[in-house]
Amino acid sequence: MSTTILIEKASPDHLMEIVEIINAGATSVRKNKEYDNWQDYRPAFDALRTAPECDIYVALDETGAVVGTYQIHFLKGIAFMGRPRVELESVHVRADQRGKGIGRAMMEHAEALARSVNACIIQLTSNKEREGSHHFYRQLGYDQSHLGYKKMMM
Repeated sequence: MSTTILIEKASPDHLMEIVEIINAGATSVRKNKEYDNWQDYRPAFDALRTAPECDIYVALDETGAVVGTYQIHFLKGIAFMGRPRVELESVHVRADQRGKGIGRAMMEHAEALARSVNACIIQLTSNKEREGSHHFYRQLGYDQSHLGYKKMMM
């Protein structure tokens, strides 16, 4: 089943719903480490929106409700003769909206942005607990090519 959605850059009016969606999907590494007040995220949101190397997008349903979100970062590097890499972060679809093509539409949107800057690669990480997400990314043609590491600094 699919639904009609619009994908656009996030505005301050979307912040509360973005925080709700991201925190609802928190895995064990983030559980109980996030804040309850969505307005505490405003400085980070404003910084992300104004930085030239990244953006945050929302998927909106026909009522204007946020049903998905993702962040995109354009990274400079030497490999591939300096072509940029694109990294996706915090790709989330609201739990009650999964299976409707929203995630696929967001990924297609991100891939179009990557192509528009002649990116050499689009990459993302996914928590090892998210087996459903891993299957989803493999269906979209993503290879699990690397083993990743993170060190929590909090």
